[in-house]
Amino acid sequence: MTSDPAMTAPRRGLLLLIAGAVITAAGAAQAAAPKVGAPAPALVVRTLDGGRIDLGRSTGQVVVVNFWATWCTPCRAEMPMLNAFYREYRSAGVLVVGVSVDRSRDKADVRGVMGGFAYPAGLLAEAQTDLDPPRVMPMTYIIDRQGVVRALFGGMTTTLDAATLQSAVQPLL
Repeated sequence: MTSDPAMTAPRRGLLLLIAGAVITAAGAAQAAAPKVGAPAPALVVRTLDGGRIDLGRSTGQVVVVNFWATWCTPCRAEMPMLNAFYREYRSAGVLVVGVSVDRSRDKADVRGVMGGFAYPAGLLAEAQTDLDPPRVMPMTYIIDRQGVVRALFGGMTTTLDAATLQSAVQPLL
């Protein structure tokens, strides 16, 4: 193999750095957010009370996964509605799970917020998942009994209210 005299060590290093960034970006694109109609991503969450929720083992339940943060005002605004929905539909096989994107060191704050709600929650930072953190919040995934994503709600364009949540979940029961 002949070497190019113009290919100096710093130039080779720069090319390797660029190649690494391209490979990393390609990998990140593969781990993008789930799509409606696709299988739910792997997600195992240790709940604040020490339990464990594994989406892969939730087959047979309709699962509502809500990503939120203590500092996210819209997230906090929809939590009472999610709690009321959970209380009403859990006996019908609906599981609501809150997944906080707060840092592990903020676990006490997360625990304080969740203290007023019945549905289980945990931290994304402590979860086992191939899912990238959501880019907007709140973000909610509706997953059917077979483990397929059936609806996504998030950001400014799709507000989640009780009627919207009910219309998304009711046909899956």
